[in-house]
Amino acid sequence: MKLTTPILFTLCLLSSFWLNAAENTIELSEEHFTNLGIKLGKLEPVNQVPVLYAPAKVVVPTPNDYIVGASQAGLITKLNVAIGDNIKKGDILAQLDSPELLSMQRLYLKAVSELQLGTLAYQRDKKLLADGVIADRRWQETASQHNAFASEVDEHRQLLTIAGMTAGEINQLTKSHKLSGQLNIRAPITGVIMDRMAEAGTRIDIHAPIYRLANLDELWLEINIPQERIASVKIGDKVLIENTSGAVTAEISLLGQSVNPENQTIHARAVIKGQQSAVRSGQQVNIQIIQATDSAAFKVPNVAIAQNEGSSFVFVRTTTGFQAQTVKVLGKQGDESIISGDFTGAEQLAIQGAVALKANWLGLGSEE
Repeated sequence: MKLTTPILFTLCLLSSFWLNAAENTIELSEEHFTNLGIKLGKLEPVNQVPVLYAPAKVVVPTPNDYIVGASQAGLITKLNVAIGDNIKKGDILAQLDSPELLSMQRLYLKAVSELQLGTLAYQRDKKLLADGVIADRRWQETASQHNAFASEVDEHRQLLTIAGMTAGEINQLTKSHKLSGQLNIRAPITGVIMDRMAEAGTRIDIHAPIYRLANLDELWLEINIPQERIASVKIGDKVLIENTSGAVTAEISLLGQSVNPENQTIHARAVIKGQQSAVRSGQQVNIQIIQATDSAAFKVPNVAIAQNEGSSFVFVRTTTGFQAQTVKVLGKQGDESIISGDFTGAEQLAIQGAVALKANWLGLGSEE
C-alpha cells in the first residue's frame, strides 16, 4: 500500500515517541505536541445521560380535542370560520335553520303561559287560605298544579339549552314571544379549528359533525419504544425534540402495559413543555430520551474517543505526554459523547489529534 506524504510525516513523528505499554503512557515532547496539532480540552460535567433515540408523533391531548356538531337537524346557512382559525369560547361557528327548534320554542312559550296563569291562581288561593275562605285541600291542589307548571317550564328551558340556545336568547324569547328557527352553533372552548366536516347549504341530521377544534395550549408526544429498551425508560425522563434548538422539551408521563404485536414496541406518552408553536399536531419528529444520573459523567467531543478491541479510551494529558484511560460511553448527542470513568474532573484531554496518539499507543510507526 502506497503511503501519502502527510501519513509518512505523521508516522515519522510517531516513531520518535517513547511508548510504555505497561502503563498505557505516551511520552511526547513539546515540539512533537505542536507538530501533530494536538488540541487540549477539559471535561464538561453533566447530570443527564441520553438513553435512546426514537421516532414520535405530536398529538392533541384527548381531553382537549372536541367535535362540534349540530344539536338539531336543519339546513346550514352560514359557516363563519375556516381551518386554522383561532376561536374563543362562545364564538358563533355556524348557523342553521331548524324547524324542530321552532316547535321546541312554541312548547316552551306555551309552558310559560300556563305557569303565568298557575302563578295567579297560586297567589289568589294563598290569600284566600289566609282569610279562611277556602279549605286547606284546595290550597294544596293549587300549589301542586303550580309546581307542575314550573317543572314543565324548566324542562322545556333545558331542552332549548341542549338545542344550542343561550340563556340570553331564551330570556329574549320569553320577553318577545317571537319564534326563530335560526340556531347558532357556538365554540365550547377557546382553541383552533382543526377540521371542517360540513358545507354551507347542506341539510344535516342531529349530532352531525361540523367542526373539529382543539385547545393547543398543551401537546403530547406518542412514542414507540422497542420492547428490549423499555427497562431503561422511566416516568419523568426528559425528552428532547430534534430541530427545535432545545426550545421544546417533554417529559415521559405514561408507559404502556402491552406490546404492539405488529412492531414489538411499547407505547409511551410525553407531555410537551415550552414553546408549543415550535411543533404542530400531527407532526412526525425524532426525539431523544434523556435520563438524570447521580454518578459522575462528562461530555467530550466524539473525536476525543479512541476504540481498541471493543473498549473506549481517551488520552489524558500528563507532565510528560499522555495516558490512555479507559472510559465507558453512556450515550451520544450529535458530535459529543457522554462518558464516565476514573476522573477528578480537572483533567485535560486530547480533543484534537487523538488519531495520531492512538497510532503511537498501538505501536504504529515504531518501525521506520
